[in-house]
Amino acid sequence: MSTIAAEQGPADPSGHGSGSTGLPDGRPAGAPIAEQLPAADARADRAARARVAAARLGAEGVEGVIISWVDNAGLARVKTVPVRRLEHAAAWGIGASPCFDAVLVDDSFTTSRHSGGPVGDLRLIPDLARLTKLAGQPGWAWAPADRFDQDGSEHPGCQRRFARRMIAAAAARGLELRAGIEVEWVVALAGPPSEPPVYPSHGPAYGFNRLVDLSGYLRDLLHALDEQGLPVLQLHPEYSTGQFEVSTAPEDLLGAADTSVLVRQTVRAVGVRHGLRTSFAPAVEAGGVGNGGHLHVSLWRDGRNLGSGGPGPYGLSGEAESFLGGVLAELPALLALGAPSPASYLRLVPQHWAGAFQCWGRENREAALRLIPGPPGEGAAGANAELKCFDLSANPYLLVGGVLAAGLAGIDARCELPAEVPDDPANRPEGEIPRLPGTLAGSLAEFRASDLLRDAMGEPLFEAVGAVRQAELELFARHSPDELAAATRWRY
Repeated sequence: MSTIAAEQGPADPSGHGSGSTGLPDGRPAGAPIAEQLPAADARADRAARARVAAARLGAEGVEGVIISWVDNAGLARVKTVPVRRLEHAAAWGIGASPCFDAVLVDDSFTTSRHSGGPVGDLRLIPDLARLTKLAGQPGWAWAPADRFDQDGSEHPGCQRRFARRMIAAAAARGLELRAGIEVEWVVALAGPPSEPPVYPSHGPAYGFNRLVDLSGYLRDLLHALDEQGLPVLQLHPEYSTGQFEVSTAPEDLLGAADTSVLVRQTVRAVGVRHGLRTSFAPAVEAGGVGNGGHLHVSLWRDGRNLGSGGPGPYGLSGEAESFLGGVLAELPALLALGAPSPASYLRLVPQHWAGAFQCWGRENREAALRLIPGPPGEGAAGANAELKCFDLSANPYLLVGGVLAAGLAGIDARCELPAEVPDDPANRPEGEIPRLPGTLAGSLAEFRASDLLRDAMGEPLFEAVGAVRQAELELFARHSPDELAAATRWRY
């Protein structure tokens, strides 16, 4: 296993440990740094652990450390430091402009009431608990970052800190969410990005032929993921030409978001070594079945899965039903976080297993919320819900934070799930089953009307997300579906 923090001793004071739901002193994993250690002590602790980690990484041939965050357009941005500078970076952070709160998918910028413009600076603090030697990029290691203002306070626009706050709110109730984000992607032969994709295999959907054609690439991918300590549950060809999917083991909510970032960059890195270009875009080609980023969630209390053994539908406990009821009710607004690109709505159409209807059903792949009571052999521990309407243009930290906020609100309101839809909702009379918004404009209107998400995210982050969504609507307003797919194909 190449997660360096696994042998570093105490948990990182920024609060996240791989597979951990709390800190050694009993505080929840999402608790802010200021609530755990005095600033000077926290800095010294980070520096000491970074010193040990850097020495080990250097001995293993690592020369640089990638420190990443994800912007409101869903793109992973990075700064890097030589491994010998990791101690300083961990103690004092790395400078990064706050203008990236307002950057668009094409690298142009907008502004909001709180974000954008050339003034100011932030500090990127790497989460040493997730520091990982990269098997897909020899000589490099990676860690996700939290963003802070220069005075050491939380940057209000930090999406990862938002996810932490929601995790802390759940932990204060004695609740834990376990999650996994499926990763779907399409590979094409490397070539000019302006040209249509040329696929390395034309094997059938889920076909053995496609696996044979790319078996060396997929073998190397499995090896890289394993070397990085990421337990793979499944890897298989998907529906579209050149498309694959990988699922990793469920973990704590912040860990699942971090893993989504790491898996995608590992897939991309291994592809480069095989002469392949990778797209995680929601629509690689207009009219096709795009790439999803389905979110699987389960709610736990005191080591027990609340999705099983209860009096509700298919064994849901009251809390689990209310949690899912709150998420389902908020889905139209959550799409602005989980399906945030104008191209997302080329994918989010009926009868594509994309979850285009605001309904739920047991093992119903056309419902936005697919309830999975638990596969044979896993019993109660395997019960979970799959949210199918999301894709990988999403910032995973915004996604998991927003879903958790909606679910906790559902518990507070004692929401109940509506009647189950046990069949294809597209075959019901028109209007009987509500459709989710079919455009980003529609989901953005729902998002802006959501007091729940505004309160949970805080005004600066909420406004910045809305500004980026509005600007991308305007950016692509005159694009045809084919032009929109082409413009975003290689950005994600």
